[in-house]
Amino acid sequence: MEKLKNKRIAILVADGFEEIELTSPKEALENAGAKTDIISPAEGKVRAKSGDEWSNDYPVDVVLQEAEENQYDGLLLPGGVINPDKLRTNKTAIALINAFWERDKPIAAICHGPQLLINADLVRDKKITSVEAIQIDLINAGALWEDSEVVVDDKLITSRTPEDLPAFNKAIIKAFAATEKNKA
Repeated sequence: MEKLKNKRIAILVADGFEEIELTSPKEALENAGAKTDIISPAEGKVRAKSGDEWSNDYPVDVVLQEAEENQYDGLLLPGGVINPDKLRTNKTAIALINAFWERDKPIAAICHGPQLLINADLVRDKKITSVEAIQIDLINAGALWEDSEVVVDDKLITSRTPEDLPAFNKAIIKAFAATEKNKA
């Protein structure tokens, strides 16, 4: 399966991301032929959580300050409680997310990941799903929240929880496959 051959996908995380929400999509994207880069404000490595417990460290491929949207075909925002809370007040992270949106590149977010879309002001009048814990936050920001395993609205792909990863992974592969290289 080479649907994503020659595609490069950015994965934006900070310490405290939900491990399976990075590893499962990353593996699915790479199995479909994509190259993935973990981007983080942290240098060297970033630490995952598995539920309430700290888990493994993952190497950072690109430090956030050096990340450029024009090097990528799409953006993945894993969830976890701590990760999006750290990133949503990081001006560089929000600017990167907005750069993907302005270039009409797909942005995929799962679980608590859509919190970043709120701060990037991308949810108003968009169909979105998420973990139930941030449903009200999304609605208050103008999102049209729905309880579905995957919701695709324009270039936004959102999903609720790790249980939805099989459907989420299929949806993001489809969305990322449809992008044009270095779309300006």
